[in-house]
Amino acid sequence: MHDKKLENYRATRLDEMTISEMQQEMNSGNLTSEELVLMYKETISVRNKDTNAILEINPDALQIAQALDYERQQSGPRSMLHGIPILLKDNIDTADKMHTSAGSLALENHYALRDAKIVEKLRQAGAVILGKTNMTEWANFMSENMTNGYSSRGGQVKNPYGEFDVGGSSSGSAAAIASNLAAAAIGTETSGSIINPAAQNSLVGIKPTVGLTSRTGIIPISHTQDVPGPIARTVADAVVLLEGIIGVDSEDAITTLAKPFENYDWNQHLKEEGLKGVKLGVARSLFKEITAEQAELFEKALTTLRDCGAEIIDDIDLGVHQEDLGFAVLLHEFKVDLNAYLQESNPNQPMRSLADVIAFNRINPKDTLKFGQNLLEQANELSGTLTEREYVEALERNRFLAAERGMKKTLEEIGVDALVLPQEYGCNIGAAAGFPSITVPYGFGPITGKPFGITFSGQAFTEPTLIEYAYAFEQKVKGRRKP
Repeated sequence: MHDKKLENYRATRLDEMTISEMQQEMNSGNLTSEELVLMYKETISVRNKDTNAILEINPDALQIAQALDYERQQSGPRSMLHGIPILLKDNIDTADKMHTSAGSLALENHYALRDAKIVEKLRQAGAVILGKTNMTEWANFMSENMTNGYSSRGGQVKNPYGEFDVGGSSSGSAAAIASNLAAAAIGTETSGSIINPAAQNSLVGIKPTVGLTSRTGIIPISHTQDVPGPIARTVADAVVLLEGIIGVDSEDAITTLAKPFENYDWNQHLKEEGLKGVKLGVARSLFKEITAEQAELFEKALTTLRDCGAEIIDDIDLGVHQEDLGFAVLLHEFKVDLNAYLQESNPNQPMRSLADVIAFNRINPKDTLKFGQNLLEQANELSGTLTEREYVEALERNRFLAAERGMKKTLEEIGVDALVLPQEYGCNIGAAAGFPSITVPYGFGPITGKPFGITFSGQAFTEPTLIEYAYAFEQKVKGRRKP
């Protein structure tokens, strides 16, 4: 950088800075939001070639930061997000000069007409939307053969820790924050797409309860399971970002359930003693396929949890297996939800239906069909009316087995406060139930060097207690290490 002060700051202090530290620096006058944006843009220009995590930078980010700096001088910060550079997954609408494409070349020229509801809230809180991140195309709902982190528009996202799976589908959001390309990022999850990449990149990821954060203006897979949430380097940072996107949205009916958490004090749950007296269940049937290295790390993590005051209830039976849940709900809802999104998108955007996307890909197979599109085609063959018995039965089965039985009644009967899991294993049961999870870095494989995280999953709207567990665990192990 030409500014030697900023170059020195970027080289010695910017990496791993927390949102709280950034606020302290800006409030004291040592740093401005404009300077943060400049430094992150410089870092992106140097490092992004190694991960391919960033699709595009917001052309207006610097001037937005300047305006927010002026506002801070005049009236003080709006919130803990004031002036903080944040990245968004490329399936989240922004009414600015950036595209929203879900990683697809079919939508590479799509400009959203308005901000997603969560983007409105981030801007109101004073966040600087720095850019869009690459992702697994169509949120990993294009082909069963697709590699995590690949999109026809952006290419392959790489894990900054080595030749490991980067995770999907919020791959770019995770790789970018692991590489310190912004303060934090928003990802989206339908089944594992926040928890998996966060764990794969030594990060904290929060998959909220469906209903806590709005889905309006997000390219969908399933209205039953989709939810946006934060990816960050620390639990405290993830909580700041989560707080910024929570709220009731009149266009997303389920968010009425978020009302008790508007203007809620989340800091009260950042407790170093948050695991004392907690009962955590281990459902080993959910992670039979973990490697020997992961199993060893998980056992050590259980010992650490006991040291923190938690009681481990081992080898519990949830009364449901992951294979019981099936795929039908997502397959049926995808066509309905995506068609509705495309119909309401910018009229200048030529893709108006799932059928249009499939046809575009068939016309441009060399550029778009590296891994095929069998999931798009399967979904398009369905009626799009949600009247099929297969869909209704699958929806009822998921609700009963995952939510009512597995994650509610069983945990209550056993007296377990939450599940503890290795990486993202077993999280699709919570996802099918619409229930929350949070993953925290634990460490790295002693042989492979692969990042390893511990995940806490609980019942609906138990984010406050899950955050307590995650924060206490994080403070005990301090498991993150930058690439």
